[in-house]
Amino acid sequence: MTKILVVDDEPQILRALRINLVARHYEVEVAADGSSALRQAARWHPDLVILDLGLPDIDGTDVIHGLRGWTRVPIVVLSGRADNQDKIDALDAGADDYVTKPFSIEELLARIRAVSRRAAVHDAAQDAEPVTVRIGEHVVDLAGKTVSGGLRLTPTEWHILEILLRNPGKLISQRYLLTEVWGGQAVKETHYLRQYMAQLRKKLEPDPAHPRHLITEPGMGYRYTPSASRP
Repeated sequence: MTKILVVDDEPQILRALRINLVARHYEVEVAADGSSALRQAARWHPDLVILDLGLPDIDGTDVIHGLRGWTRVPIVVLSGRADNQDKIDALDAGADDYVTKPFSIEELLARIRAVSRRAAVHDAAQDAEPVTVRIGEHVVDLAGKTVSGGLRLTPTEWHILEILLRNPGKLISQRYLLTEVWGGQAVKETHYLRQYMAQLRKKLEPDPAHPRHLITEPGMGYRYTPSASRP
């Protein structure tokens, strides 16, 4: 049975989510603040966390950072904060999806299923042989999530880069990347991709203004082109 930890300071939301999730055969525990959430996650090891950002003691983004220090458990943010920067901050911290209040329980359940599927695919990939890819002067280890030279990438940068590198030469559409990284609600937010691709090029490409590996296909998407395929 899938274990879900629900973190929210509104008792009515905790009660409603517990009832709906238990009715669908999830095992549920709840926490009303960030400190309790971190303690319960460490003790109980949930399979997924539903997390509000506006907690009374610790901001939800800091809870994400705390969880990401030791676990890759999927995190679905459920928050009344609708500002794009709040979404970017939460997703950069390591959240897997973002649902804005007020919300539909059916949509939330669909997001839970989608995030759980992606996590299962990711875990299967992690069990495969390590994959290393060279981009310019850097070697990217996808299994170990490291880049040579001590270069650091954010969780969102890693997510985008991994999708591209695991599909060499293949055009990855904007819609696919946005859905995989930020969820279905972000399919029109193409500026997210432009920003993060620019950051990845600055970190990885020898000449970011003239990329050889992380290629934009205008109006369509992005492509990773291995060294041997371009002069």
